[in-house]
Amino acid sequence: MSFGTIILIVILILLVGIIVRNVRIVPQQHEYVIEFLGKYRKTWGAGLHIKIPFLEAIVNKISLKEQTLDFPPQNVITKDNVTITVDSVVFSRVFSSKDYTYGIEDALYALENLTATTLRNILGEMELDQTLSSRQEINAKMEAILDAATDPWGLKVTRVEIKNINPPRDIEEAMAKQMKAEREKRQAVLEAEAHKESVMRRAEGDKEAKIMAAQAEMEAKIAIAKGDAEAIRLTYEAQATGLKYLSQANIQESVLRLRGIDALKDVADGRATKIFMPTDLSDVVSVIGAIGETLGVGDAEPVDKEPKAVPLPPEDPCHGDNSSKITQEINAQQRGDWLKTHLTK
Repeated sequence: MSFGTIILIVILILLVGIIVRNVRIVPQQHEYVIEFLGKYRKTWGAGLHIKIPFLEAIVNKISLKEQTLDFPPQNVITKDNVTITVDSVVFSRVFSSKDYTYGIEDALYALENLTATTLRNILGEMELDQTLSSRQEINAKMEAILDAATDPWGLKVTRVEIKNINPPRDIEEAMAKQMKAEREKRQAVLEAEAHKESVMRRAEGDKEAKIMAAQAEMEAKIAIAKGDAEAIRLTYEAQATGLKYLSQANIQESVLRLRGIDALKDVADGRATKIFMPTDLSDVVSVIGAIGETLGVGDAEPVDKEPKAVPLPPEDPCHGDNSSKITQEINAQQRGDWLKTHLTK
């Protein structure tokens, strides 16, 4: 092999090596900044690229992914002169590789300092209680300020979050006591309201129970009264119906009297002594007289229903009180003899 052939082979090998070294593949979500003889020429996106040897240079490889920047906590003085420690997190991404490369020397360091100064400015206008209760407002203000300030750097601030706000130890103890007192106050108020509600509900329940009991008692009395009235009405209707049937049957007076005697027999049943007085003595005498005429006892003359006067012996003026007693005994004996005579006729 001649010397010229060897030189040619060496040159080919060098050319292949140079070409291979200048072939670049840019990954997804990455960009390369290319300079030509020290000046910005273009930005490579994702894909296959070939660099001109010795004339072009890759000055910066930039990731387009969103980055999380957790900066150290910052000491901030609030409006009411309380020193607090604030820990924040900033989310950002590169939207212009050229501006990110040539706009500022160290964009992340600049963003860290800008975040600290922005926190001091925003929280310095707020009191401690407001800073603890206004995190969303603080986040929104910081995001707007940082996003506007980092646009020339090719950075886009997408989100800012306040992780922790730590007041001094004595302030924390005072706040804990205040929170405990507020909670005890709310607990007492809630317990009082619950007791009031339970008493009111119990009173309403007792009221409704008494009203229902009174209504039930009233309805029961009404039902009993209606039942008694219906029973009385049915009883009198039954009696009226019985009397109607008796009047339609045309029962003879003698049968009714015999039924009355049978009823007296039922009433007289028992061991107790009973005395019956007839309601019409003339009717009894007439019945006894009719029975006597049928049996042939006494004269056939008609019975004189009028009572006859019995002559009484004159009083003996000589005997005084004893004569009056004897006169009363004689009169009683004469009346008894008269009744026996007339009742046997």
